[in-house]
Amino acid sequence: MSKVSLPKSIWVLGFVSMLMDISSEMIHSLLPMFMVGTLGMSVFAVGLIDGIAESTTLLVKVFSGALSDKLGKRKALAVFGYGMSAFTKPLFAIAQGMDMLLTARLMDRIGKGIRGAPRDALIADITPPSIRGEAFGLRQSLDTIGAVAGPLLASGLMLLWANDFRQIFWLAVIPGLAAMLLLFFGVHEPASVAIRNPGNPVSPHNLRRMGRSYWWVVLMGSIFTLARFSEAFLVLRAQQLAIPVALVPLVMVAMNLVYSVSAYPFGKLSDRISHQKLLAAGLAVLIASDLMLGYSTQWAGLLAGIALWGVHMGMTQGLLASMVAASAPPDLRGTAFGFFNLASGVGLLLASVIAGLLWQEFGAAFTFYTGAAFAGLSLLALLLSSGYGLISRS
Repeated sequence: MSKVSLPKSIWVLGFVSMLMDISSEMIHSLLPMFMVGTLGMSVFAVGLIDGIAESTTLLVKVFSGALSDKLGKRKALAVFGYGMSAFTKPLFAIAQGMDMLLTARLMDRIGKGIRGAPRDALIADITPPSIRGEAFGLRQSLDTIGAVAGPLLASGLMLLWANDFRQIFWLAVIPGLAAMLLLFFGVHEPASVAIRNPGNPVSPHNLRRMGRSYWWVVLMGSIFTLARFSEAFLVLRAQQLAIPVALVPLVMVAMNLVYSVSAYPFGKLSDRISHQKLLAAGLAVLIASDLMLGYSTQWAGLLAGIALWGVHMGMTQGLLASMVAASAPPDLRGTAFGFFNLASGVGLLLASVIAGLLWQEFGAAFTFYTGAAFAGLSLLALLLSSGYGLISRS
């Protein structure tokens, strides 16, 4: 039997994600310092703008996914979303205060919300079911490479251009526009896979059509996110261990490097083995990571815990996306990805709030040990669920 190859459009979509992540992270990695140091804004304002922006993204994803199902057109919405994010980049460069910054941040995140679910549904539409895990793993890998390259490029340019934030923000426009143009000219949405839902994709009838398996994947994705709080706590842990301040940002670079390297091979593996086994292994790796981060007081232990965190992400994120695609009806895939992303985002918000409270009251080690305990309970729930046939390989 001949090997099924990834469609060219999947590679293009991966590079589109990479370019946009480079563009966004060139700005986002510097934005807090720019807002506080250059514009004189408070840390509270930074948190407020970020919270509003990210919450908006979650809500928009549901509606854009449903709209892509209604129209039967994924690419047009994805191009519009990438274009909105690209064309907001100059607003960061010319911003003089909170109003412009909030506008830019909201438009950028709305663009991300618009493109996310239709893009993932498009990947599912044009990829043969037997290699969907590989497709989502590749996109995630290339996307994460962008998350590494963006901050590194921004740091290098800060040194080269004597901390000229605005000049770097202007430069970030280029990869953003390149992402939009690459998607527009490089991805073909075949009419043969255009699946339209003429009704209301979020009606009670259609939500019931998604079935028990899909909603179980949503639940598992939310539980995974609750067990894995924001990566910001990895940075705080590194800072707490008296690592030089200049080296602390390398924590996220290291985590994302491991994530990008592992996402594609684990995506391919998910097409060949039981989804339940791979999800369980991913939770076991997260438990080991939390225990290592809670116990370690030296560089070596910290880096080991961070590397394991990246492996966990590589094992689970593309797999969960593949499971969403497999469990949802083809004409509701956009809506399915929208609800999945919403549930995962809410879970991450709750997990981060709880982790912050635990950190403040009981310390860093207790926070990571609690994360390990919650991941252990999640693993137990996952293993018990396998007996009900809710998790399948396809």
